[in-house]
Amino acid sequence: MAQAMRPNAGRSLFASDGKVHPLQDSLIALAWVLGVLAVTTAFFHNLHLLTSWAGLVGILAGGYAQFISITTRERFLAVLGLGASGVGFFIGMAHGGLFGGVIG
Repeated sequence: MAQAMRPNAGRSLFASDGKVHPLQDSLIALAWVLGVLAVTTAFFHNLHLLTSWAGLVGILAGGYAQFISITTRERFLAVLGLGASGVGFFIGMAHGGLFGGVIG
């Protein structure tokens, strides 16, 4: 229980190991922003291009953040960003996809 007595002295919001993880924090924030953008624009059928591309890039950013994450807190937040990006991506694909009739 020695870890319970140690305060979280790290500068990172997501890291619980007391070290700074700027790449992981940036990728998690990017996945969250793109996930929120994808889910928000998914309500509008004519914005399917923005929805699907934001979701796809959010999935890639969140997946890489999950791959290189160090702490459990980082992994938890990366999965939330991944989930939001995935939902937006799939709704965007259902409304018209990544290219929206440009190809085909």
